[in-house]
Amino acid sequence: MLTPTLHTARLVLRPLARSDAPAIQRHFNNWNIIRSLATIVPWPYPDDGAETFVRLQLDKIAAGEEIHQWVLVLRDGDGTAIGNVHFRPRVESRKGHRGFWLAEPYWNQGLMTEAIAAVNDFAFGPLGLDAFYVCNVASNVASRRVKQKTGAEFSGFIDLAHHTGETRSERWIVRRETWLRCRSSQQPPA
Repeated sequence: MLTPTLHTARLVLRPLARSDAPAIQRHFNNWNIIRSLATIVPWPYPDDGAETFVRLQLDKIAAGEEIHQWVLVLRDGDGTAIGNVHFRPRVESRKGHRGFWLAEPYWNQGLMTEAIAAVNDFAFGPLGLDAFYVCNVASNVASRRVKQKTGAEFSGFIDLAHHTGETRSERWIVRRETWLRCRSSQQPPA
């Protein structure tokens, strides 16, 4: 299935494009973002890091790998990417199926919770999934909070090296029935 464009009250989640590389490079090349990510992400972030990332992801999609890559764009903005959500619905990965980051100027505004609600709707609607796993470094309180607000249930710890030197990561499961219950009772922004 092709990656659809998703809409929320304040965001447009659109498929990743080559033209997003400059904005990703500008926002993502930030220790405050990268420190909470697994060491697979290079640091210091190379000058061509975003260009390489975008090319590799688009190549995977073109080759038929089932991966959804969205950039987050403010609905009332200029169309510039301010974050990213990736989702691998059917791959078995101890790191989970979904990851995200948001440019630092947009933190603490509920935007990522809004974006993840749209991705969950896609996962449990058109994709027809029953459940999927997500992870975060144990010290990343903001990421944990997004998971808690979007129906994820803590399922234990795994070891995964992060740039902070931490190896302890939280593993969460997001189940269809829990998400639907969360969606109907709390009505996250849509």
